[in-house]
Amino acid sequence: MNSVLKIEDLHVKVGETPILTGVNLEVKQGEIHALMGPNGSGKSTLAYALMGHPKYEITHGKIEIGGVDLAELDACERARLGLFLAFQYPVTIPGVKVADFLRLAISNIRNPERKEGENLMPMREFRTELRQTMDQLNMDSEFARRYLNDGFSGGEKKRMEILQLAMLKPKFAILDETDSGLDSDAVRVVSEGLAKLSGPEMGVLIITHHERLLEYNEPQFTHVMLAGKIVETGDASLARELHENGYTEVRKRHPEEAALETEQETVAK
Repeated sequence: MNSVLKIEDLHVKVGETPILTGVNLEVKQGEIHALMGPNGSGKSTLAYALMGHPKYEITHGKIEIGGVDLAELDACERARLGLFLAFQYPVTIPGVKVADFLRLAISNIRNPERKEGENLMPMREFRTELRQTMDQLNMDSEFARRYLNDGFSGGEKKRMEILQLAMLKPKFAILDETDSGLDSDAVRVVSEGLAKLSGPEMGVLIITHHERLLEYNEPQFTHVMLAGKIVETGDASLARELHENGYTEVRKRHPEEAALETEQETVAK
């Protein structure tokens, strides 16, 4: 039976500021979901709250994977349950090679009882899997010898996250505006890489302003967020409508959330 990522009446605040005001969402393995909305609507807040970032405090509601409540679990424990987040702005770690980072990450995910410095994935097995995965993604093997994101272009950073995704094989992948700041060629490469990895074992939540990532990864479900709440859900045609027409009509259909959105913008200023 496929696992389910279930978000129920989720409220989240940052400091004293409420951001999410009752998010309900279910993502099953094998499904592709798109989450769209204007700036400040709470999309990235949802992503960070799902991964357990300490800055984002859950004040009400719950998050579950396969019936397991994530409330008391840290980011590492959530990753071991099968949750993965591709950041909008991936961090740079000079001095740590891509291959070394991936070997340690895989060892921690697949062997959660391991002690620091012990029980790493056997090198020969790791190298074989890494080479096969990079071949699948049409990536040069030299990429694995570079320091993590150090001197990487925007497209290379995002391809690095697709490589992580391929190696870690999560049950649920959250992509937080992975297409942000990329040119058309880089978006195509990342989109094709994600399309190769999508399948019945992985649920995908693509957080985006644009339609470009969705051209290769058509969502079965598109969700629209306003003022910290999902106000509409449709299929891929809703994503196309938003791309072409923006959020004016959505705001007209949901005047209460639109008014709250305006109020939040005024307070922020």
